[in-house]
Amino acid sequence: MTLIGVVVSAVLATVKIAAGLLGNSYALVADGVESLLDIFSGLLVLGGLIISSAPRSDRFPYGLGKAEPVAALAVGIVLLIAAVGIAISAVREILSPQFLPAPFTLVVLVGVVIIKEVMFRKLEFEGTTIGSRAVVTDAWHHRSDALTSLAAFVGISIALILGEGYESADDWAALLACVIIAFNGLVLLKASLQDILDIAAPNSTREEIRKIALSIPQVEGIDVLWVRGSGLSYLVDIHVEVDGSLSVQEGHAIAHLVKDRLMTSDLPILDVLVHVEPAGRKR
Repeated sequence: MTLIGVVVSAVLATVKIAAGLLGNSYALVADGVESLLDIFSGLLVLGGLIISSAPRSDRFPYGLGKAEPVAALAVGIVLLIAAVGIAISAVREILSPQFLPAPFTLVVLVGVVIIKEVMFRKLEFEGTTIGSRAVVTDAWHHRSDALTSLAAFVGISIALILGEGYESADDWAALLACVIIAFNGLVLLKASLQDILDIAAPNSTREEIRKIALSIPQVEGIDVLWVRGSGLSYLVDIHVEVDGSLSVQEGHAIAHLVKDRLMTSDLPILDVLVHVEPAGRKR
């Protein structure tokens, strides 16, 4: 789906830039430039997903899962850069002599908004389903593009309806869209940074892991449970409490049982580190 998004963005970018130049609408040209950035972000996400799915090795024993949120972080940065660049150009257009945009640019923008919103919904659903921050981020990039196009539509409509003296309305619309793009970029940057900095997994995931571990009769309690994301998977550190009179060999067997049970569960767990502690030990 991400690759399809790259192709769609390439086609739309070409159409918007050409229509903007022919139809005398800077907002549409700026919107086309933003679509070019969608291509870049889509390729970043695709590359991040491919790298993050690579198998573990001696050099990278925990895998390359961090490549996925790093790609998402890069997309967020691209959104901020796009917002600043479009804003600067919009201000220049507002301060320079203007001409009314051509009516056919509205038709182009209607088609763009519909296509981009469909892309957003499909990618957002896919990213949420597989738990990919990068894909969700890329989806929001398409939503930002749709909002930019919608703002351009409103601006061009005002310019055409009110006529002379309102030629720069679509440029003001582009400027407003920059605020929306920048806000989305900041939100996505925050989420990506949290993944890179090993924010804890959702409570529902941790509770499911706790439930699975406690389903083993020999496990009397859970002392510590840390779960962090690694790309589309999780790395788990768990301290299980067992009968303190058990031998080292018996405790070791229980630890392996806990790990095997978690690794074979429906949860996307990459690895589990199990530490055995005597039940009732005071911390």
